[in-house]
Amino acid sequence: MPLRASPSAPARRTPGGADTPRVPAPQRPAAVSPEPRAGPGAPRRRSHLPARRRARSAPPPPGSARANNAGSHWAAAARAAPPLAERRPGAGPRPPALPGTRPSVRHGQLLLSSGLPSLDCVLGGGVAVGTLLLIEEDKYGLYSNLLFKYFLAEGIVCGHDLFVASAKEHPDNILKELPAPLLDDSHRKELGDEAAAVKSEDCQDSMKIAWRYQNLPKMETSPTTYTKFGHYYDISKKISPELCQSVKLHRFYLHEELPFEPKMKTWNMNSGYARLLQSIQRIISQEGFDGSDPQKKRRNILRIGIQSLGSILWGDDVCCSDTPEDPQSLTKFLYILRGLLRKSLSACIITVPAHLIQNKAIMERVTNLSDMVVGLESFIGSERETNPLYKDYHGLVHVHQIPRLNSLICDVSDTKDLAFRLKRKQFTIERLHLPPDLSDTVSRASKQDLAGSAKLLSSGCGAMAIGEKHLDF
Repeated sequence: MPLRASPSAPARRTPGGADTPRVPAPQRPAAVSPEPRAGPGAPRRRSHLPARRRARSAPPPPGSARANNAGSHWAAAARAAPPLAERRPGAGPRPPALPGTRPSVRHGQLLLSSGLPSLDCVLGGGVAVGTLLLIEEDKYGLYSNLLFKYFLAEGIVCGHDLFVASAKEHPDNILKELPAPLLDDSHRKELGDEAAAVKSEDCQDSMKIAWRYQNLPKMETSPTTYTKFGHYYDISKKISPELCQSVKLHRFYLHEELPFEPKMKTWNMNSGYARLLQSIQRIISQEGFDGSDPQKKRRNILRIGIQSLGSILWGDDVCCSDTPEDPQSLTKFLYILRGLLRKSLSACIITVPAHLIQNKAIMERVTNLSDMVVGLESFIGSERETNPLYKDYHGLVHVHQIPRLNSLICDVSDTKDLAFRLKRKQFTIERLHLPPDLSDTVSRASKQDLAGSAKLLSSGCGAMAIGEKHLDF
């Protein structure tokens, strides 16, 4: 019986004469057009968004009440939305940035510049607000006084309030001797030429530097390196009186304060320290540095500078005898002062004649009660002044203590071989680069003297190996 073909597939005749049905070809799916077709029978495109999100993102149908009120409702909601800082639970509005400060990248503490960018690098970025910087004076007090003036001059440039206390020199005379800042391009170019000349000399001697110093990172020592934090100063020029009058100054001269006060011990310390603490506490509370009434008073930083604390001029005998009559006055003063600094927007720098304090136990307590301790060792009057090993430097810098702020460890510097140099217009802290062996600048006859003088670097270059007759790097 012959097969019957499907009505939709016509029969095809084979060469043999038999009729075979045509098998229908499979239908291909219709191509999806990029745009949906209009009309009631058009297929609906499904979105990849969830149903709730599609409902929120979809525009309202035209003519509806939602469409009529959409513009006004959404605009009012945007205006009523709080800022991002206020959307977090328990967080208030972000306070305005204080002038001359920046947060630390390492521990988030608010930092201010010490006035010397190279010293800021040594201290881990700057001086933290609420901390105490102790400077151990050199033998004649020349270079420590420069760091003291740099700190005060930076406060004037940044617009901070100053509190200057001294028993040796009147605060007005200290403020007149502050170095002039490099705020214009002419002075910056003049000092930059001097730094470029020194840099060219270093490039000429680059092949003579020992290999252990070649890969050390550079420090900010010249105004040719751009920095947004801190300023550079010219010590050959004095600051203008107009710039000093632009900030609020508080003075404390011990010889003018004590005659008006009865000689009585407050907080079980001598009258000079007690009177100084009362003045600092009064200024912090009255000027609003303790955070009281922040809406009424403009937020600012108070820089406190105390010169030659612990000397005989303050009525303290720790520098005169090994067994002083009142050895606790200095340590009590520092203990109370740190408590005032911790709860206020202030930072303090103190210079102490550490070489005159004969009782080492007292000096250890003073170091423990300070946050940052930096010692200056001058070459004046010592064997190192005429030693060719230190011909390019004027003294050594010893970093004794750096605080642990919001972390378990302190920010340790990458090197301990630090020295300072006083140029014609600038004071810088640099890494100590010793001359290599067989140098052209060192004669063969003086190598034995260099080997003997290298032993003096007990705290500066402890990692240096010492040979029998010459330096072995």
